[in-house]
Amino acid sequence: MKKLLLMLTIFVSAATISQAKSLHELQQEFVNLKFGLFIHFGMGTYLNEDWADPEQPATLFNPQKLNCDQWADGAQSAGMSFGCISVKHHNGFCMWNTATTPYSVMNSGIARDVLKEFTDAMHRRNMKVMFHFSILDLREKILPRHIKPSDTDFIKAQLRELLTGYGPVTALMIDGWDAPWGRISYDDISFEDIYRYVKSIQPECLVMDLNGAKYPGDALFYSDLKTYEQGAGQRIDGSKAWLPSMSCDHLQPTWFWKSWFPSMELPSAESMVANNIIPKNEAGCTFIMNVAPNTDGLLDDNALQRLAEIGRLWKNNLKGIEIEEAPEPIISANIAKHRHATGSWSYDCEIHDFANDDNFRSCWVSNRAVKEPWLMIDLETEQEFNTVAITDNSECTLKAYALEYRKNGEWHKVFSGDAPTTRQVKIHRFNKVKGDAVRLTITGYNGEVAIAEIGVYNEKR
Repeated sequence: MKKLLLMLTIFVSAATISQAKSLHELQQEFVNLKFGLFIHFGMGTYLNEDWADPEQPATLFNPQKLNCDQWADGAQSAGMSFGCISVKHHNGFCMWNTATTPYSVMNSGIARDVLKEFTDAMHRRNMKVMFHFSILDLREKILPRHIKPSDTDFIKAQLRELLTGYGPVTALMIDGWDAPWGRISYDDISFEDIYRYVKSIQPECLVMDLNGAKYPGDALFYSDLKTYEQGAGQRIDGSKAWLPSMSCDHLQPTWFWKSWFPSMELPSAESMVANNIIPKNEAGCTFIMNVAPNTDGLLDDNALQRLAEIGRLWKNNLKGIEIEEAPEPIISANIAKHRHATGSWSYDCEIHDFANDDNFRSCWVSNRAVKEPWLMIDLETEQEFNTVAITDNSECTLKAYALEYRKNGEWHKVFSGDAPTTRQVKIHRFNKVKGDAVRLTITGYNGEVAIAEIGVYNEKR
């Protein structure tokens, strides 16, 4: 009997593994969701601020009429298919029952697990659930140039609670990481480490870092989805977009509720449908609209009215766009970043190190007189790597080139020939090699040779 049970267990486990969805399938499912609710609710709600003072007492949070079913009903009335809640904003206040810190809803004026009530309300309506989570934590002093190994342990402990206590999580939206407002780099806290940790708990949870504006629109860097925060000036170009993506904005003027919201005129349902939902969906992008609950824990009447009006104008019954299969995202640390760069003759103000300065808007530009431009990144010591990503300028197209690495003073080719794609980002993945330099020699191109970034990565596969 025990042997039979063991065999059945192995069979079920194998079947579960074989049925695991591919990243492309998960991205397609996300795009098919089309439209969802975003909730920012917390300490900022009581301070008329988006970035709340992290020293305010937890008891300030006191929504005496809290009703997450009201939020979910409002979302359903608009035709939304999921809800995303900010479980921890930058001030560190936790919206769930956590053992990691006393700074949470359990020590607030109501002492209730808001996240549990939110997820239960969504699940009762068969709606998907997503979480927004800030890496930047002002309360715990997880700050730029102040990162300790224990900070990663703290973040993992919080993510484990979130990913084991509240059912399936469709996507985890991470904020404040390598972004202008957060400034905690992927070197400070390893993106790959956190990414793989999330997948080890919930393999089908998409991970998106809310820093999409930094990277070109032709490949996924540090995210399973291309992200656009419209309030930060990030806009999707529907004519060029091809990656599975998410765009978020707010119905009210800011993320967290302000005292004047109930009496203000909100954007029309017509504008939300015509300018956001439809064009985003047509570009393979799911739109997430924030509606902020008030200090009572309820959505304002004017917000509920607008949600219902949106639902009357837009019905989630259109066939979703079929997205192309994108290369696996780059998630590893870039070992070429800020290393010494040299190469063939360039223009005075656009010299070699612009190609590995971690800025996709600056470029190394080859002088037109050079027929076969080359660029070398000195890694300083021999290091293992298995991936190189080359990003050319949008006005330059690399047609052919050779990619080599140096070991013991000798150069070895990992690629030579026509560029694998005409898109802006060319990703080369190969068996692991070890070298102290990488060289790109360009043999064919259109326009002026301009390289925005060369990234070198040692991916854990």
